[in-house]
Amino acid sequence: MNDFAEPTLAQLQALQEQPQQPRQLAPTAGQTSPENPWPLHLLSNKMHDYIARCVPTWVEGQVIELNNRGRVSYVTLRDVDQEVSVSVTVWGSEMAKVAGHIDRGSRVVLQLKPDYWVKTGRLSMQGSNIKPVGVGSMLERIEQLRAKLQAEGLFDARRKKPLPLLPHRIGLITGRDSDALKDVVRNTSLRWPAVQFEIREVAVQGVNAVSQVTAALAELDALPQVDIIVIARGGGSFEDLLPFSEEAMVRAVAAAQTPVVSAIGHEADSPLMDHVADLRASTPTDAGKRIVPDVAEERLMFTQIRAQLERSVTQWVERERFGLAQLRSRPVLVDPASALLARAEDLERLRTRARAAVSQRVVRSRDEVAQLRARVTALSPQQTLERGYVLMQTETGQLVRDATLLSPGDTVKVRAATGSLDATITHIHPNHH
Repeated sequence: MNDFAEPTLAQLQALQEQPQQPRQLAPTAGQTSPENPWPLHLLSNKMHDYIARCVPTWVEGQVIELNNRGRVSYVTLRDVDQEVSVSVTVWGSEMAKVAGHIDRGSRVVLQLKPDYWVKTGRLSMQGSNIKPVGVGSMLERIEQLRAKLQAEGLFDARRKKPLPLLPHRIGLITGRDSDALKDVVRNTSLRWPAVQFEIREVAVQGVNAVSQVTAALAELDALPQVDIIVIARGGGSFEDLLPFSEEAMVRAVAAAQTPVVSAIGHEADSPLMDHVADLRASTPTDAGKRIVPDVAEERLMFTQIRAQLERSVTQWVERERFGLAQLRSRPVLVDPASALLARAEDLERLRTRARAAVSQRVVRSRDEVAQLRARVTALSPQQTLERGYVLMQTETGQLVRDATLLSPGDTVKVRAATGSLDATITHIHPNHH
């Protein structure tokens, strides 16, 4: 018998008439399988029960879409810093309790509670207790952020980078076809026509401003040919300028390696970005005037400096020429021989005086020598001998001054004025007083 034969109609009817045994379902989602799946309604009910246990959460966001349809308002909220948006359903009774006016672009704080629709499998957010974020609250938050960033040293003047004296290419971040763009380009080009621009047109207000401006800043900062980056926006309300006080924007400007110029709003406006930028311009027009020199002023300055240099050189030459003329007018330069002749006469006069002085000194010295010679001669032993006296010396050469010291028979030498003789002592005669 063939085991794979198709059942007959009677057999099928018999099977259908047999009572169905209830299938035992898996207790958890992790225990389901292809052979034992969950019914779809069970999954939907379990998801509804799980989400229903979520507690309401206070969140802050910016309204980018608002559709009022009878008793229900459909609101699209966007995160103030990131590209994250959520659709919210708000009942008319909740909208009626809002203190103030809510429109596109408004910042709000509200409670969100997720809700899961079992029949359609759609997740929705139910909004309640909506509170608009007023200017006072935003100012308080900005002041808190200002104090935080200042404590970190991001406002320190020593962090600011010097602007190049003459930037070749300027990065410009501004609104699409905005007056700020035209003001910066026009005023900069009028002052220095050779300047070039790298322009990024982005949203400068609203929910996309922070992400688009910071992305453009990072792109321009990575270009080595960009010497300076200008972030420009015209005037606007406090809410319009809020993106330029957001922490993400401020930190992106502080981290840029290229010098950044902040040209946001008017003179009275002062977003936090002004404090971290390397230069704060009061307006976009002011930025165009401060980032490049004025070619007309530079030419005038060069003309003035050249004229001043020419005057200085001319005056120096005239002074040197006058001094040279004075030197040439001196007698020593008019007739150099006269000075030599005068010195020659002085030299001859001094030479004559020197010779006369030497001659006189020689004569005086000669007389002095003659006198000294006469004195020496008068006192010499020879002179005594000339007067008839003689000198007597013993055999040992000692002068005899005492005759009693000799003995008869001693031999002595007698010296006269001329010649000498030897004698023998025969008798001693002592002196008798």
